[in-house]
Amino acid sequence: MLPCRRLVLSCKNGASNFLRRSGPSKRIQSFNYSKSTRQGHEIPDVNPLFPMGGGTQASSRSRARYAVPAIVLGFAGFITFLHYNDERRAVPRGQASSNSGCGCGSNTTVKGPIIGGPFTLMSTENKIVTENDFCGKWVLLYFGYSFSPDVGPEQLKMMSKAVDKLESKHNQKILPVFVTLDPQRDTPSHLHAYLKEFDSRILGLTGAASAMRQMAQEYRVYFKKVQEDGDDYLVDTSHNMYLMNPKMEIVRCFGVEYNPDELSQELLKEVTSVSQ
Repeated sequence: MLPCRRLVLSCKNGASNFLRRSGPSKRIQSFNYSKSTRQGHEIPDVNPLFPMGGGTQASSRSRARYAVPAIVLGFAGFITFLHYNDERRAVPRGQASSNSGCGCGSNTTVKGPIIGGPFTLMSTENKIVTENDFCGKWVLLYFGYSFSPDVGPEQLKMMSKAVDKLESKHNQKILPVFVTLDPQRDTPSHLHAYLKEFDSRILGLTGAASAMRQMAQEYRVYFKKVQEDGDDYLVDTSHNMYLMNPKMEIVRCFGVEYNPDELSQELLKEVTSVSQ
């Protein structure tokens, strides 16, 4: 009987050790405890890899980084729209009021920015010239300055050739007028000698700095003095060239992309379209 009793006790101890080894480990128990505390709405004592608030702060910084350029681009687009809308609404002077300033304007009233206005300047012959002196004539008006190193002379050559072609081949007369944006250096005598080198028919106009600035504003001409070495300077300008009909109404604006033949053809179209 003694060996049998030892055998039974040995089996009980083995079973007990087996159950103890195969029971839930501390890791699993800890997991179950943690799970139960979540169900009880308690905060588990853990250290997550990413803090709870870190993702929100990073997301906020990311949104801010993209929001600033978006706001800047949106503002720039708004300003561009206003500028385009303003230019689109711009109309020739003769279509904007009951009096164009020379007693021969249109009775049509159109709202919007106006190109052109009255002026009082000095010619190269030291004579006072106003907008009234151009009534009844076709006028090709160019804004520039005599010290322009490249664009100015090319524009004057183009103006002279186009006007000469209209007069010689089509018997259409247009008065070429040069308005300086540099009255400090373009005195009447200097301007007279300068324009004579291109075409004696070109009428040069200068005047006080305030008068030239006012005319440039009324005719929507951009210009800015650019300082060079010493007292030398250039004038950054848009080189506007306008065709004005006998009523002092601006009918066309020409850029620097035209050549003499193209300019003369476009001028002829405008002049003949009115006479027909």
